[in-house]
Amino acid sequence: MDYLSKPGLVNLIAGVACGVCLGWGLRRRLFRPSKARLTMVANELGVEASTMGESGEFKMVIVVRTDLKMGKGKVAAQCSHAAVATYKQLLRLNPELLKQWEYCGQPKVVLRAPDEETLQQLMAEAKALGLAVSLIQDAGRTQIARGCRTVLGIGPGPAEIVDKVSGHLKLF
Repeated sequence: MDYLSKPGLVNLIAGVACGVCLGWGLRRRLFRPSKARLTMVANELGVEASTMGESGEFKMVIVVRTDLKMGKGKVAAQCSHAAVATYKQLLRLNPELLKQWEYCGQPKVVLRAPDEETLQQLMAEAKALGLAVSLIQDAGRTQIARGCRTVLGIGPGPAEIVDKVSGHLKLF
């Protein structure tokens, strides 16, 4: 117990404890921009922020380019890449929203887009609404040329907001 009587050690312990608490608090405030953006968009759409998660209507949308004529297996692999990438992104940005999506059954919808330009446009719209997005580029090992953008993952997010971006597209 003699080591606790040294004033420098007590100050060091107090300083570390304060630093940890301050860092934890700042992390919570600074690294969750997606949640704040979704709340702001929800307010603009007329959805109350307090009821955003109560309806249980959340979904992830995966948009596949149809002009590439990918085989079924290739489409499945590319969609899987998009689902995992958007999940990981939201896990980092807004774990609370991710939990709500998981709780309501993890709905996913696969849609079709005619070309890369449409994917780029959808990605810009989704980003503007604060949704997580992931544009998948192929590695070029099989059917598609390396770097070709094949699939776009959007969300998960509140269905009403996701539909603002992708509601006009047809099912794949």
